Amino acid sequence: MTERLDKQIAFLNEADKLKTVLRGTTLCDASRAENSAEHSWHLTLYALVLADQAGPEVDINRVIKMLILHDLVEIDAGDNPIFGDYDAVEMEAQEQIAADRIFGLLPDDLRDDLRSIWEEFEAAESPTARFAKSLDRFQPPMQNLASGGGSWTDYNVSEAQIEEKVGRKIAIGAPALWSYARARISSFFAGVGA
Repeated sequence: MTERLDKQIAFLNEADKLKTVLRGTTLCDASRAENSAEHSWHLTLYALVLADQAGPEVDINRVIKMLILHDLVEIDAGDNPIFGDYDAVEMEAQEQIAADRIFGLLPDDLRDDLRSIWEEFEAAESPTARFAKSLDRFQPPMQNLASGGGSWTDYNVSEAQIEEKVGRKIAIGAPALWSYARARISSFFAGVGA
């Protein structure tokens, strides 16, 4: 029993490091950069509040698990902003190594269970994972809109780039959310150019 608890607490202590990983997205009030732990928490709240946007085959409880776990690998691999400059293949390799190490801290049964949830999210093949991925792509634009442009300004992002890199991914798992976001994003860029 003590050995199991030691492993569980070691994992939880390691997960605390996610609070130190800064993201490219600012908070809604633009006061500072969001950290990855805040992002994960906020996404779980998005899942609870926007559950009515999920299809009937989506398991919201599993979505919440995916969203609280999905960025743990950033403890080792760091955050790679979607509009930043990075090698996607190298990033994926680093994240797999990080997943091995971080989930490997857990007792075997928990390691296998939580790692499989993370893998399902990464693959984005199930309706549940596609909805979770959609929320992960939906939240940053909502924060950028609230903060007056946020990381879009920092990365000199165009509306077309948002459509290509974010819009398609949101639309796959949550088409109504993409319609909502697209209208507001278009209004934002129309106002910037005015």
